[in-house]
Amino acid sequence: MNGIIAMKMMVRGIPTDYVSAIRNGGVDANGQPALRRPAEGSGNPCRHCLGLIPAGEEKLVLSYRPFPHAQPYAETGPIFLHRDACERYEDSRLPAWFVYLQPAIVRGYNRGDWIVYETGNVVQGQDLDATCRTILARDDVAYVHIRSKFNCFQCRVERASQDECDDHALR
Repeated sequence: MNGIIAMKMMVRGIPTDYVSAIRNGGVDANGQPALRRPAEGSGNPCRHCLGLIPAGEEKLVLSYRPFPHAQPYAETGPIFLHRDACERYEDSRLPAWFVYLQPAIVRGYNRGDWIVYETGNVVQGQDLDATCRTILARDDVAYVHIRSKFNCFQCRVERASQDECDDHALR
């Protein structure tokens, strides 16, 4: 079995403390409070639990920068969140609905949060898992971002720590 297939990865929604602050009136990456809007159709993914927000349910719309600080490669864009509490997604598998991201943008970033150019790719949803593993197999890549075809941030994917591998083996 090659190292790419055997690699354990962790898929993470955005941090709970950030989401809680936004739900409690905190400001987004543009310094504004989140907007409340009804979800329309089926394309409203919450970036915290990585679940789809049902049509008609109220969602939060805000600007998000999935990087620790502003710098040239720290893109900012719109995301959705459930208005009400939900559990942060942290799992070794991508959410099942990601196969419907047609297409998805995948990019690797180094430890300094800069794009590793050779890793950027546009792929079909069913190829996301293998693409993430291939990118994460590179020593110069610290993590991967998955984005929609509109370049909206979906989630962060990292190599799993040994503790996380052990944790998931016990489930």
